[in-house]
Amino acid sequence: MKPYLVTVLAAGALAAALAGCGKSTDNSTDANGLRTPGASSGSASTPKAGSAAASKITCGEFKSMNEAAEKSVIEQILAEHPDSSFAGSPNVALGTAKLVCLSASAADTPVAVAAKIVGKTG
Repeated sequence: MKPYLVTVLAAGALAAALAGCGKSTDNSTDANGLRTPGASSGSASTPKAGSAAASKITCGEFKSMNEAAEKSVIEQILAEHPDSSFAGSPNVALGTAKLVCLSASAADTPVAVAAKIVGKTG
């Protein structure tokens, strides 16, 4: 009975410790800054505006962008494709895009296709 009690107490302590992780008094942004209303990015690294421009950006171009530009591209792609499985989840879409674009074989593939935000036909 004693080992069981120790295990339960350890699990409870771990759960309590993890519940407190990540709390911050500054709730203006998340880890990627995607929830910051009115966040601005530098004009030199911001992708060009256009209805289909964001969906045509390749992984090679995406990898060379700064954090704010990457965020902007993903938000534009999601706005262009509101029926995407990533709709409402810009953090997941950004993380997925960053991961799939690490592959050298995806360098010439549009980010939206590589991350499966849209199908291959667009």
